[in-house]
Amino acid sequence: MSPPRLLLVEDEPGLVMTLTDRLTAEGYDVESATDAPTALETATTGKFDAILLDVMLPGGNGFDICRTVRQRGVQTPILMLTARGQVVDRVVGLKLGADDYLVKPFEMAELLARIEALLRRSATPPQPATEVARFGDITVDFRRAEVTKSGTLVELSAREFKLLRYFIDHAGAALSRDELLNEVWGYNAMPTTRTVDVHVAWLRQKLEDNPRHPQFILTVHGLGYKFVG
Repeated sequence: MSPPRLLLVEDEPGLVMTLTDRLTAEGYDVESATDAPTALETATTGKFDAILLDVMLPGGNGFDICRTVRQRGVQTPILMLTARGQVVDRVVGLKLGADDYLVKPFEMAELLARIEALLRRSATPPQPATEVARFGDITVDFRRAEVTKSGTLVELSAREFKLLRYFIDHAGAALSRDELLNEVWGYNAMPTTRTVDVHVAWLRQKLEDNPRHPQFILTVHGLGYKFVG
């Protein structure tokens, strides 16, 4: 069995060398890109099990790369690496389709744990009970990863779609924010469960007729959320 392939997008030579050496020692096959154009080309044409993506790069930035990669249909798990620690940057990265976010400087053990979680999640994706789910005027096609509302396509990020799928697969169950973080994001080490609230708010804005008074994604006070189809 071939080792998992990682694409490391980072422009700092010392960090590239350090991470490559350690990840290789851990059994990964690592390829690196040091500028935005090369990273975008490599990410969209190569076959990788995960992408480690820095935000600040020569010739562009990681946010634009993440957006374009997702627009081109590449669903490889993306872990964003950056010195930025602002909440707004984490939200932007997740909204554009990143699967995780790690702020520099980080411990190697944490990076390895995040990578393992991403690979585990992508290797065993949750299987929907049906190929198509319908509620209200909304249709969710799991095979095509498409959502329509009254026949009009609704643009969802990869993370929003995964969250919606988990809600549908667990319809009627009260789901805690911690469970959603663990099951949808693949780990429970986020500094705040606000991430879940933000994504739920986005789903409500896109799917509910009245997001302030949702019909499908309901709040369970003191716990989390419940999907009612």
